[in-house]
Formats: sequence, C-alpha cells, structure tokens
Amino acid sequence: MMRKYWQRWLTLATFGLVFSGYATSEPLTWPLEQRTPFNVKIQQSQTLNYLPLTKAQQPWRICALVPHLKDAYWIGIDYGLIQHAKTLGVSLDLFEAGSYYHIDKQLAQLQSCMQGDYDAILLGSVSPDLLAQFTAPLTKPVLALVNKLNSDQVKTHIGVNWYQMGLLAGNFIKADATSQHPQQTANLALLAGPENLGGTDLVEQGIRQALEGSQVKISAIQHADNNRNLYRDQLQMLLKAQQPDYILGSAVAIEAAISTLKQKRLSNRVKLVSSYFSPAILRGLKREKVIYSNDDLVVLQGKLAIDVTVKQLEGAKAFGDIGPAIIKRTSSSNTLSQLDFSLAEADFYPLYQVRPHSH
Repeated sequence: MMRKYWQRWLTLATFGLVFSGYATSEPLTWPLEQRTPFNVKIQQSQTLNYLPLTKAQQPWRICALVPHLKDAYWIGIDYGLIQHAKTLGVSLDLFEAGSYYHIDKQLAQLQSCMQGDYDAILLGSVSPDLLAQFTAPLTKPVLALVNKLNSDQVKTHIGVNWYQMGLLAGNFIKADATSQHPQQTANLALLAGPENLGGTDLVEQGIRQALEGSQVKISAIQHADNNRNLYRDQLQMLLKAQQPDYILGSAVAIEAAISTLKQKRLSNRVKLVSSYFSPAILRGLKREKVIYSNDDLVVLQGKLAIDVTVKQLEGAKAFGDIGPAIIKRTSSSNTLSQLDFSLAEADFYPLYQVRPHSH
C-alpha cells in the first residue's frame, strides 16, 4: 500500500513539475568551460556541467560595475545579472562608467562600492590595469566580469577568452577565403573597439594568429569607441580608400556596416563578420547580410557572475577562469536556435537595482 502511495506521489510530483513548465524551461545545469592557466592569453579548456544555486543563504549585497550599457552586449550581461539576482534573493546595485575612456569615474565608483554596504564587487573593468591605479586596499572580494583584470588579488574571472574570440573569427574568414578564391589574396578591414581597452587588443591578436601565413591580409585597422555614428564615419573613410573583401568588427560596427554597404551598393561584394552577437547581428545572419558571428552567451555570463559571487560569499573557493564555450553562429538556420542564454528579452531595458522581496 505504502509503495503504491509513493509511486502515485512521484507521478503527481513529476507531472506537476512538467505542467508548471519547470522541467521544460532552463536546464538544471549550465554548459560551461573551466580554463587554465588563469588570466593568460593561451589557455586549455575543460567542459563543465555547472550546477547553479536556486536560493542564497542570505540576502547578500552585490555591487556590479560595468563600462557602459550602450549596446546589446552589456545589456545582455545586465539582463543575466538582474534575472539571477532575483532568482537567488540577493541585492544588486549596478553602476556604469559611461565609456571605456572614463577610468576616473570607474575608480570613483569602485571606491564607493568598497566603502559602501556591499559584500562583494563584480568588476567589468574599463582597463585591464584598473586595480594598479586603485590606491585603497581591496577589503571585499572582487571578481572580474567579462573583461580581463590584472591583479594578484582577483582569483575569479567570469567570461570567455577574447583571444579565442579573435582566433575563431579569423579562422572562419581564412576558411571562407580559401574556399571561395583559393589562389587569390583577400583583404580584411578591422573596425575594432577602443584601442587596448576591453577585449579589443586580445581579439586583434587572435585574428592575426589565425591569419598568419594565409592569403588573407589585414588591409586596415580603425579604432573607435563603440558608437554607431563613429563607425559610420570610419566606414565612409574606409570605403573611399579601398574596397576590402571582408570587414570584421564589433556588433555595433557591423550593424553600421550593413546599412552603409547597402547605400553604396556593395552588400554583395563585401562580407561582414561580427566579433560578438546581438539582436541586429541575428537579423543580419538570418537575412544573409552577415556571414559569421561569435556568440559568448552574455545572458549566461551575467547569471553565472551572480551565482559564483554568492557561492564564494557562502564559502566556496575562487573559480578561476570560468564561462560558457563560444558558439559559432552562421546564416545556416540550425545555428540560430537556442538563444535564451544569448540575448536579453526584446522588451528588456537596462535595470540598475534588485532588492529581495521582503517576507
């Protein structure tokens, strides 16, 4: 009798989970990579099925600092941070520097978070060497968010390897050029982000490594803050000087390139590659205006950042270099599914604060 009761209870319980959508929504584990050695350019990665928390032991207070919320990349990070902070029942305050060039502003925000009523700080740094310019002691755990952060006191970095991002994009261009024009030289123009800031420098190094000894030559490199109008101006100058076979740039740069090439009737003659993913790049891939994009699952990165911060506050060791594996997106439809971890919901606008519900 008791056995029958338990069988019936388990059946009902399972049905309840499926019916509520729980069993069919987000996976119970997250597909990640653990990379070693820590904080270096060339790393080995090991696949990791990561089990996230479902609730924090207490309403921890987390401060998150990011360079800006001007494009889909950091908005996706923000979305992941906000969603998982709500899930776990922790407090989150997010501050943006406004630009990669606002080092002083981010240093002041870091000082404010260090002195404020926070348990830990997630630092999406505007410069890899930001902490060398921070004169006060680090009295709270600091975890690197997305961007490289050089400091002996930082032992956890949530994100991907940006050198690898460059390598993957460069390898795709090399393979495409070889298959299309086996004996011809192909020219690649780079519309890079701010020079030596964020992941730009490492992306460039990865691209150069991929193209070494190939028929693809870098014919131009232009740096700018991640601003659509600045990129449009750069594109006009670039296309006056030359007509490259490929343009590789940030999602914002490639979005600007789609419309600029259309105006100049060059859409069929210049191929576009994005170093990272966004809603505009998704549209470009679907319409075959963009041939390739990396996708480093920014929403998952944001969720993971909250999760490992809480785990460390609750006694876990540092996590080293941890983050999703980079996904290769092309215009073929089978690579354009499963986007929950890639893009914020369409109606999401940046949020700066989460407070746990009071019981």
